[in-house]
Amino acid sequence: MSVLFAKISRGGAIVVATLLFVSCASLSPSGVGRVKRYNVSGNVPASFNGATVAFISDIHYPSKFTHKRLSKMVRKLRSLSPDIMLLGGDYVTSNDYLAELFDSLSGVRTTYGTFAVLGNHERSRAQLVDSVAKLYGIRLLNDEAVAVGSGDTIYIAGVRNSFLVKDTRSPSDAVADKGFTILVAHTPDYAQDVSAVADVVLSGHTHGGQVTLFGLYTPVKNTHYGTRFLRGKNYTDSGVPVITTNGVGTSRRKIRFCVPSEIVVLRLRRKE
Repeated sequence: MSVLFAKISRGGAIVVATLLFVSCASLSPSGVGRVKRYNVSGNVPASFNGATVAFISDIHYPSKFTHKRLSKMVRKLRSLSPDIMLLGGDYVTSNDYLAELFDSLSGVRTTYGTFAVLGNHERSRAQLVDSVAKLYGIRLLNDEAVAVGSGDTIYIAGVRNSFLVKDTRSPSDAVADKGFTILVAHTPDYAQDVSAVADVVLSGHTHGGQVTLFGLYTPVKNTHYGTRFLRGKNYTDSGVPVITTNGVGTSRRKIRFCVPSEIVVLRLRRKE
């Protein structure tokens, strides 16, 4: 009898371990581990009330994020029918893949366009990224804010180098008092470092840790604020919400564990 109980216990442990591994290995038929949704409210114009914004970052294509996964992710993005798509930087592992990546992403049709910022991996090839992005209808934002929409508008602001913060003002500061503003900065530290003004900040870079011990501990954070802006929705000292995505691909090591890759989707809500 004791032998039988021991076998059952071992079997149960194996089942639990298998379930934990599968849940932490980010396995998904959509090319990414999950779609993470947030409601963001503010001074949203009537015509943008309920609008959706898709945000992806840190693709590092192909790394672990292969061509097959890219195709699946693009199909998933299409099915979400975003009004705006935003790209947060760190796009490819080699210049050879830029055209292929942006060509695939251009297949996602949006109401108001696709906008991008540079990541730390694009510092030395900014001009190339800009020229290739233009070929595929993607607008690279270089420390600027643009009005989106006709009649009613919202603003999308983008940071060229979110690691260069000395004597820097955020490009969102100049437009935040004019209307609802989304700021895209590759690293979440930027919003805190420069006291950025915006309705919401979208960032990546941390990969959510990329590898964690069941979400409780990660040895690599890629942020000088510890776990404060590591992943998810958090706030700067001045109360500005910062949403940090886990990203899509991987860097350094082709492994992702207990940190699901993700597409972030914002639903804009008018605050009455």
